[in-house]
Amino acid sequence: MSMKLTRRQALAATAAAPAAAALAPGLATAGGHAAPSPLNARTFSLGAFEVTTLLSGSMPRDNAQGIFGMNVSEEEFAEVSADNFISNDAVQFFFTPTLVRTGSETILFDTGLNQEGITGALADAGVTADEITHVVLTHMHGDHIGGMNGDAGETFKNAAYITGRVEFDTSNTADNERFQQKVAPYAERFSFLEAGQDVTSGVTSMDASGHTPGHMAYMLESEGQQLALIADTANHHVWSLGYPEWEVRFDRDKAAAAATRKRLLGMLAADKMPFIGYHMPFPALGYVAPRGEGGFQYVPHSYQLLG
Repeated sequence: MSMKLTRRQALAATAAAPAAAALAPGLATAGGHAAPSPLNARTFSLGAFEVTTLLSGSMPRDNAQGIFGMNVSEEEFAEVSADNFISNDAVQFFFTPTLVRTGSETILFDTGLNQEGITGALADAGVTADEITHVVLTHMHGDHIGGMNGDAGETFKNAAYITGRVEFDTSNTADNERFQQKVAPYAERFSFLEAGQDVTSGVTSMDASGHTPGHMAYMLESEGQQLALIADTANHHVWSLGYPEWEVRFDRDKAAAAATRKRLLGMLAADKMPFIGYHMPFPALGYVAPRGEGGFQYVPHSYQLLG
């Protein structure tokens, strides 16, 4: 006996799928269990590491081309946007810190917009702020340091703080109010890295300067598997990742930032290596594929790391 679905029934079934997905277990972890909540946390294994992306906040912004694609025509920006099914007027920002559990350390990369956002996302991952052993700041923009403290005081009371020396020194100015509020109170507790140095075994810093003078990415490696945390190297999955030479308003040195994008994205594409981008659409995990001459394409993770 066969049965045909009406268009209304098909649409109803499709509409139910996201709701079902929201209630489904999280991605498989190194221990074979699932993340406590899939809403703001996605967990997967990388060798012996357990990696969780945390959605600490999201917000829309108008004037997309005033942020991305500053050096291209309105016509080109609109055409690329339409080809990728996104508006050329507005952009949705995602803020995605990453939690890495190595077996002996619980490392948080960046802290989101505010204390409430990061502690809420950590709770969805089944972790409290007091369990964080290391906080690594990729750079000092406000959406990466905002969760360092808040109404409840210092957020990560038991953590060691780590960042790049260049980034800390260039941000530690009297007129950088956000830095003085969120980072400077803990200056004596910071350790500093140069590019190529390890946070711990299997977690290595990489030069990603341009977005800020000391902006760093990180390479994770465990049991022969690799994944890159590229932070703000590319701030949008189409306009920035796909077109690395398009200028981004938030990049301090636009030429250097473009060169870093081409270098790191080229490496990811050549090695077919997964990566996490702080502003990629949540869960912010995916791959880079080559696209045409000098361009790239974002390929969202589906199930490659679930084995």
